[in-house]
Amino acid sequence: MTSTPELVTGTAEPQQNGKFKLEIPDIVVIVVYFVFVLAVGIWSSIRANRGTVGGYFLAGKSMTWWPIGASLMSSNVGSGLFIGLAGTGAASGIAVGAFEWNAAWVLVALGWIFVPVYISAGVVTMPEYLRKRFGGQRIRIYMSVLSLILYIFTKISTDLFSGALFIQVSLGWDLYVSTVVLLVVTALYTIAGGLTAVIYTDALQTVIMVAGAFALMFIAFAKVGWYEGLLEQYGKAVPAITVPNTTCHLPRPDAFHIFRDPVTGDLPWPGLLFGLTVLATWVWCTDQVIVQRSLSAKNLSHAKGGSVLGGYLKILPMFFVVMPGMISRALYPDEVGCVDPDECLRICKAAVGCSNIAYPKLVVELMPVGMRGLMIAVMMAALMSSLTSIFNSSSTLFTMDIWQRIRRQASEMELMVVGRVFVLLLVVLSILWIPVIQSANSGQLFDYIQAITSFLAPPVTAVFLMAIFWGRMNEQVCYLPCSTDYYIDYIISSMCFVLVVADTAVHPVYHGIFLTQ
Repeated sequence: MTSTPELVTGTAEPQQNGKFKLEIPDIVVIVVYFVFVLAVGIWSSIRANRGTVGGYFLAGKSMTWWPIGASLMSSNVGSGLFIGLAGTGAASGIAVGAFEWNAAWVLVALGWIFVPVYISAGVVTMPEYLRKRFGGQRIRIYMSVLSLILYIFTKISTDLFSGALFIQVSLGWDLYVSTVVLLVVTALYTIAGGLTAVIYTDALQTVIMVAGAFALMFIAFAKVGWYEGLLEQYGKAVPAITVPNTTCHLPRPDAFHIFRDPVTGDLPWPGLLFGLTVLATWVWCTDQVIVQRSLSAKNLSHAKGGSVLGGYLKILPMFFVVMPGMISRALYPDEVGCVDPDECLRICKAAVGCSNIAYPKLVVELMPVGMRGLMIAVMMAALMSSLTSIFNSSSTLFTMDIWQRIRRQASEMELMVVGRVFVLLLVVLSILWIPVIQSANSGQLFDYIQAITSFLAPPVTAVFLMAIFWGRMNEQVCYLPCSTDYYIDYIISSMCFVLVVADTAVHPVYHGIFLTQ
């Protein structure tokens, strides 16, 4: 994404220099959104016990099930989900929704298998659990550093890229100014209120996201002729300009199938059932961002209730993200479904395709005045809720697992200060990361991010599963294969990442790697 994409907007009036102009009702909705978020952040910051480690990093272990469940949803649903899932849905159909549905039952495993172990161990972070389980420090430091690297170079980068893409496509705002403003607002209540502020604002943002996404879904389905119209029009969604002697312009014949051919499918069903479950277990049962919410519960029953609510909420993106992405291609095949490199460069400045603009395109074309402001608030909510979760969890990891290792006699006040300063450092790193995101090829970045995380998921999942289910497992047994596997995966992942930033023409489908784990 090297410059502002220029979309041809047909029904989004009024327009100004190729972009639609916000009307007063849209601006009012956005302002009200920010006021509500800041109000909730300030209220929860005042309400929170921020003077202790448990109060700041675990919300005093006072959370009930409903904010936990909502926070589980919004922590995982960043702006990358709206852009990435809708774009992949536009390109290949509903199978990508299995990523979301797979999380539903894995969240049940979190509440009934993993969280009871973590709570009984009395831990704040996942690396701390590994230290208590195995008795050594090296695996704790190793996992902490690895998690921080992944948060900075995958999660933060994906969210910032997706949020910037939406802002540029729909509004044409300056990338740096808009991103910095969002980061500053996000950092303010994260630093001030700790996990309490993060969870309560996440709950508010979940309501906004679900309401706005459902509104766009109903408008889009009405436009395409509901589900029957989508079935008919998606199969005909062929761009006017195609590449001779190729079939890449044709929609997949299995677009409306979740379980696809194990050989020719882009998401083979064995990978969906087995490989994806490995990745989901890592994300939902061992990742600090997710587990920290469950650890903040006032008791185990509320932790389980939060997992159940989060599982139900994860069923929804198939309907309000993936299918709208398919509708976008059906309605605008020349833009969303473009395959000719020159044409794609003209439309979205990405030669590999423009499927990533599927969701912003719907907002620009279909949403009436006032509702556009709501959808901008939805994307801001998605971006901010995900970033607050990452900032808070990264701060927890650094403070509890790394700083305490350096300063063994650190007081609670010192730990609070270090945690807040580290959030500021993450904000600065995020801003410095923007040029790399801007120059990376928008059509490849999401796929490669998933590839990198998928290479790294199996060793972590294996270590936690063996730690919980195999009593004879010790640090010597698990550390060597884990670290050896990572050395190999680091080489592969680094090569993938270099290819992304270098903007090469290579474009593998990340789903296939699930079969290689």
